[in-house]
Amino acid sequence: MKTTRTIALAALLCAAAPAAAQVQLNGAGATFPNIIYSNWMLTYNKAHPDVQLNYQSIGSGGGIRQFSDGTVDFGATDAPMTDSAITAIGGNALHIPTVLGAVVAAYTLPDVSQPVRITADVLADIFFGKVTKWNDARLASTNPGVTLPNQDIIVVHRSDGSGTSFVWTDYLSKVSPEWAQKVGKGPSVNWPVGLGGRGNEGVAATVRQTPGAIGYVELGYALINKMPFAVLRNQAGNWITASLESVTAAAAGGMKEMGPNTDFRVSITNSPGAQAYPAASFTWLLVHKTYSDTAKARALVQFIWWAETEGQAKTHELGYAPLPQELRPWIQARLKTVSAGGRAVWKTAE
Repeated sequence: MKTTRTIALAALLCAAAPAAAQVQLNGAGATFPNIIYSNWMLTYNKAHPDVQLNYQSIGSGGGIRQFSDGTVDFGATDAPMTDSAITAIGGNALHIPTVLGAVVAAYTLPDVSQPVRITADVLADIFFGKVTKWNDARLASTNPGVTLPNQDIIVVHRSDGSGTSFVWTDYLSKVSPEWAQKVGKGPSVNWPVGLGGRGNEGVAATVRQTPGAIGYVELGYALINKMPFAVLRNQAGNWITASLESVTAAAAGGMKEMGPNTDFRVSITNSPGAQAYPAASFTWLLVHKTYSDTAKARALVQFIWWAETEGQAKTHELGYAPLPQELRPWIQARLKTVSAGGRAVWKTAE
């Protein structure tokens, strides 16, 4: 009888015991990597039901703001934080690169089946509002045999603070001294002309719905929406189509600027490589060096390391290029510095 009571009491205690606590991690930021981040988080959630990852695709500017304000556990951006922004939060920020991507000039020209070639100077003048017709002589000269329509060019740009805008304007600033002087680079600029769309999603939708439109979007969005995009001439003078291979070629130039102690804030636009796509970029997760919640810090480091290793296998099918293998030990070294309660959390991420 005593044994029966003991068993019954043990069963009752087990039933009353709370289930293992679930760690919830909230992040926000760039729309550029949203396609792969959503895939990663869904895949990771299924394999690790004790960790719930939530991500809001609100743009790099919003991601930096919420990360800096401490309203999210991690941020995401295609425009690295400035030195002053990092100083403002006591230096408590790490930039962890996740994938490589490309920004393309997507357009809608229903009667043009061949990819349109656009030189850097003409591209800048399109976004200045100086080249206003698709059959402009400068466009026609680089597209022999292509019948370009006598149609207005309608520029579409981002209306929100955007890392994609940073990449695009960083590129235009490098290839056009006038653009660098009059508009400059940044997540938000005073666009000379054009319609605004929110997020990569908004720009892609506006371009698709507007005959004659051209706008810049992340390569993955163009591929998913089956949108044509321009072939650009790179610094070496070669016509390059955005692809995983041409983005990887662009990254090779950026690697020369990094070393074991890098903070990863490197621009790879207008890379000198012969096969480099000129509007390529890293994208970064923003992580605090120190957290107050050990469980969250540990779970976040584990997820990021999974993304940097197993998660890289998802890049090609989703329109991104994987990080160079050479970066992996440097990324690991940064993640090992993340701490909570005065203690590093890395040992539980291996």
